[in-house]
Amino acid sequence: MGAQIRVYRQKISSTTSMRKIFKAMELIATSRIGKARARVAASLPYANAITRAVSAVASQSEIDHPLTTEPDQIRRAAVLVITSDRGLAGSYSASVLKQAEGLNELLHAEGKEVKTYLVGRKAQAYYEFRNRTYARVWTGNTDAPEFGTAREVGEALLAEFAMDFEEGGVDEIHVVYTRFKSMVTQEPTVIRLLPLEVVEEQVHSESELLPLYEFEPEAEQVLDALLPRYIESRIFAAMLQAAASELAARQRAMKSAGDNATDLIKKYTRLRNTARQAEITQELSEIVAGADALAS
Repeated sequence: MGAQIRVYRQKISSTTSMRKIFKAMELIATSRIGKARARVAASLPYANAITRAVSAVASQSEIDHPLTTEPDQIRRAAVLVITSDRGLAGSYSASVLKQAEGLNELLHAEGKEVKTYLVGRKAQAYYEFRNRTYARVWTGNTDAPEFGTAREVGEALLAEFAMDFEEGGVDEIHVVYTRFKSMVTQEPTVIRLLPLEVVEEQVHSESELLPLYEFEPEAEQVLDALLPRYIESRIFAAMLQAAASELAARQRAMKSAGDNATDLIKKYTRLRNTARQAEITQELSEIVAGADALAS
């Protein structure tokens, strides 16, 4: 009986230690989520401004630009999958990977080859465990992304898009990431970057007039300069949204884990007390039996 009590004491001690870790990780995620949401909000004005500029160039000028023109035949697509570097975030990375698998199945069903690019060690581990190939991976600081990484990703994808199909190039580019809606809701999302689909992150009123642009020297040269920055801003915005979603998912997962640890501690404490009470009862019974034996 004493051995059973020691087992429960060890379980209570280890669970208490784990609860402290969960609580610390929850507090860290909570402290970072505010900054991550602020970075998402701060990125919107630039993203919206460059989106309007690209929209104006594409709509106010009749040019045949490879980045804005739908190709006659799409044979190979690039898919950028944005996950996390670390775990303990619930189903955050699993949901993104599931969305990416659905996109891959759709593209294969349309007769397209898929070239995969990864962000985050979770996506890298997922593909390597299944012996599946990927073109390139970027890891490090997924919960606090840097613009330099987004620029590097954008340059790599644009280089693939500009390359001929026979040389390994792609005809369209998709991004799979998690859109941050609120602390409770984060939604795995798929967007197509190229050929260009202009999507603004912020809804403007119908009374707002878009500015008229004068292109100097030519609209095509303006697009050549604007589109790489547009792609970089869209990728960076997706990475910021994913970072906020990751922190929110981790905060929620750690709170749930801490609550479960508290419930386990209560359960083990009750079982330990029951075992101790049974041991005391047994000892009293033995004492009474011994006293009766001496008296008789």
